[in-house]
Amino acid sequence: MHKNWMRAAILAVGFGAVCAATAGAQAKAVKDISQTDVSLSLYGAFSGSTSGDGFAQSPSNSAGGMIAVRHISNPLFGYEGTYSFNRANQVYTPLVCPATGITPGCSPAQPVSADAHEITGDWIASIKLANVRPFALAGVGLLFNQPTSGQSDTTGSKKGVFVYGLGFDWGLLPHIGLRLQYRGNVYKAPDLSTVFGSSTQFEHTGEPMVGAYLRF
Repeated sequence: MHKNWMRAAILAVGFGAVCAATAGAQAKAVKDISQTDVSLSLYGAFSGSTSGDGFAQSPSNSAGGMIAVRHISNPLFGYEGTYSFNRANQVYTPLVCPATGITPGCSPAQPVSADAHEITGDWIASIKLANVRPFALAGVGLLFNQPTSGQSDTTGSKKGVFVYGLGFDWGLLPHIGLRLQYRGNVYKAPDLSTVFGSSTQFEHTGEPMVGAYLRF
């Protein structure tokens, strides 16, 4: 009986040690995979012109900044929230000139100075390879275009936006690294002019980015 008790105790202790070691290894693996960071990036915003609905809309290229908070749970699941800001000036040019008597008459082109604020929620897929982590992302959000003050015949605009992107993190120190990425934004063209009215066209803005992250 005594030997059986001793054998059972030894087996129980051994089993507990194996379980503890396994749990410790799993916890370390989860810790190695799971991470949270905050990043700050600078980017260039490059948009193409659109035409339709009787007018052409020409966004200006500009520079901007983005702050993001990202959490990676595993290689197939991560998420982030972002806020970005850049100038978003537009020029509206008529394509059709209504006839006034025998002399064609056109509304003059209307430039609009504006700021763009964008907030998004993104899904992240990534994999860690040494001190480099390539990633892909897709998300949705809202784009707010607000004309600067002192302009007549203008109005603010709020549009949904689809975001996609690719990039990689490059770890330089245990908690600090570089983040290089390209993000694309697809959205309905902002309606900032009350003279030209609403647009049914879609715009695409490409944003190559360089930034740094701090990992917790």
